Amino acid sequence: MPEIMERSSRGRTTPRGRIAPIVAVGSGKGGVGKTWLSISLAHAFAAAGKRVLLVDGDLGLANIDVQLGLNPESDLSAVMAGWIELDDAVSKVANGAGAGGFDVLPGRSGSAALAELPMEETARLAAGIAALSLRYDHVLIDLGAGIEPNVMRLARAADRVVAVVNDEPTSLADCYAFIKQFRLYRPDSTPWAAVNMADNRASGRRTHEALSKACQSFLGFRPPLAGIVNRDPLVRDAIRAQVPLSIRHPRAPAWMDVKAMADALLEGVSMPDDR
Repeated sequence: MPEIMERSSRGRTTPRGRIAPIVAVGSGKGGVGKTWLSISLAHAFAAAGKRVLLVDGDLGLANIDVQLGLNPESDLSAVMAGWIELDDAVSKVANGAGAGGFDVLPGRSGSAALAELPMEETARLAAGIAALSLRYDHVLIDLGAGIEPNVMRLARAADRVVAVVNDEPTSLADCYAFIKQFRLYRPDSTPWAAVNMADNRASGRRTHEALSKACQSFLGFRPPLAGIVNRDPLVRDAIRAQVPLSIRHPRAPAWMDVKAMADALLEGVSMPDDR
């Protein structure tokens, strides 16, 4: 196994000699706060002292850079065009990986080339992300919403998939569809559920229970609960300011919820399933 190396003179982290766990964050539909949650989890992982890479896997409709107020010099579209290598497209957030910051592999919004990426190219991207994971402690992939083959291909590359859901009937139905489709590709893997924008803790529990009942009835398992993030007006304020919630409002209730969720994912222990 290669030895753990220091940062290079270019500021790029060099291989640590082991593959970092990859967590993919998905949802059946848009508008449930999936990208915001992915960004916030990256901050929480980094705040816990982890070296983190956040990948914008929403091919064609990427917006992590927008939410973070970044203006990256390059992105995945340049990588897939063959102009640069994957690690050359990585941007740094808040002092880069470690020390409370993390790295981002940005996509490009409105890129038809990425949105219509052939499956073999998506597989190559997944392999490249796995190779990059050697440089980090944890990798997060913000998947595109829906159940398209490219979304599922990136999800299959993850060690754990977290499905984001809220209490809207359409969100519950589409989250179940996402989980069902993922299980067709990875019957050996059990996705976790993350409830976002809950009115309160009890409401979040009811949302998870509704999703769990459907999964138990038709798929034969209950998705573990990664956590519940309560609705918080400070989240919208942070998004509009293009500043992470952890920085703009470090005592926000939603940030406390995300930190608890990050701890559960890092420890591999879900919230108790109160039935």
